Amino acid sequence: MANNKLAQVDAKELAAAREYIKSLKNPNCKEDDVFFQAMEEVLLSIAPLYLSDPVYKENAIVRRLITPDRIIKFKVEWLDRNNEMQVNTGYRVQFNNALGPYKGGLRFHPSVNEGILKFLGFEQILKNALTGLPIGGGKGGSDFDPKGKTDFEVMSFCSAFMKELHKYIGPRIDVPAGDIGVGAREIGYLFGEYKKITSTYEGVLTGKPFFFGGSLMRPEATGYGVIYFTEKMLELEGREDLKGKVCTISGSGNVALHAIEKLYQIGAVPVTCSDSKGTIYDPRGVDLALLKELKFEKRTSLESYVDQHAEAVYIPVSEYPKGGHAVWSYPCYAAFPCATQNELTEVDAKALVKNGCVSISEGANMPSTLEATQYILKSDLCFAPAKAANAGGVAVSALEMSQNAQMMRWSFEKVDAKLKDIMIHICTNVAQTAEDYGVKGNYVDGANIAGFKRVADAMIAEGI
Repeated sequence: MANNKLAQVDAKELAAAREYIKSLKNPNCKEDDVFFQAMEEVLLSIAPLYLSDPVYKENAIVRRLITPDRIIKFKVEWLDRNNEMQVNTGYRVQFNNALGPYKGGLRFHPSVNEGILKFLGFEQILKNALTGLPIGGGKGGSDFDPKGKTDFEVMSFCSAFMKELHKYIGPRIDVPAGDIGVGAREIGYLFGEYKKITSTYEGVLTGKPFFFGGSLMRPEATGYGVIYFTEKMLELEGREDLKGKVCTISGSGNVALHAIEKLYQIGAVPVTCSDSKGTIYDPRGVDLALLKELKFEKRTSLESYVDQHAEAVYIPVSEYPKGGHAVWSYPCYAAFPCATQNELTEVDAKALVKNGCVSISEGANMPSTLEATQYILKSDLCFAPAKAANAGGVAVSALEMSQNAQMMRWSFEKVDAKLKDIMIHICTNVAQTAEDYGVKGNYVDGANIAGFKRVADAMIAEGI
């Protein structure tokens, strides 16, 4: 049994593994901080498995897995509304394709740099592996900021970006999708430029508008998926379900709003949301229609929410608790960080535990700091890590690839049913793996081990 193998790994070997991880980091490169945070979490989770089976060491799986196949960096020159030339930097990190074509989103945001994309691409490898679908891991994007730009400027940038990116992607090579700053509008412009350049109509991007090959349910997928995962996790852990329970959510983008939507559908009461400027707390339940109007149509701050709901409270960032986030200071049964990486700190984790929170599910990519994760795992909370809980988006992207390959379109209900099945499968697999390897209830270790095994075994089978 796996537990007997793990018992043979002594403390000295684990300490050596930790030292090896530290030796890989360049202390002068701050851009790589989040990448090494993600890598450390994974490698410490899988260290007992790695050290107990010599085949992984013999094939240098760790060194091969943490090194991207290639990092592509390019200049993007585009014209703004005043016909003036602007310059940004574009990236594509093709990390690992042992299981299938590179698959991962494009992020357009001023914070984008090589380190963040390496972190996201590394996480994507294991996340994609957990879906059970034939897709590898990658990530890309640019430091371009779509906020405040006209449709013409966004189109101009996307066309220039694709003029470079098209050289490296293809339906059996690398299939990008959307991420922060890249929605249906941006994907549409990117796809249009790809088609002009190549004269091909193929599924080279996912998250496309439905009328030219996109999948129904793609906008909802990540938000719905995290709720499906949480429902199954609570069931497996013998906890009460979400019906009638107060839930707190951070973020107000695609993931957060659709998580709120699904929570309402199952009878839960989501009471918070947030953006970069502040947090809304509405004890009666947030007004989803108003949120969609503010963030999807008007693309404006949440501050004006209270103009229509006087009973709600708006907390600007300047009034957040020291070292924490206002959204996690309210009592809740379940919490869903759905904004960005490292948004939930140890201060927030302690506040959630103190206020009686039972479950935390990560809708964003690595939204909890390492300290917060360690604190949560020591508490009696159910904790769903991002690489498992937010895999719904990439799962439906892979389903879109299947539809494109068959030149077919599936109904919303069919895609939703497949998404739910995939999320239940991921949750069950992660829980069983954790139990098999002696860490029952630890979904972080379960997800890391299950994802690592699938990728590593494929790498070994393929040789070098």
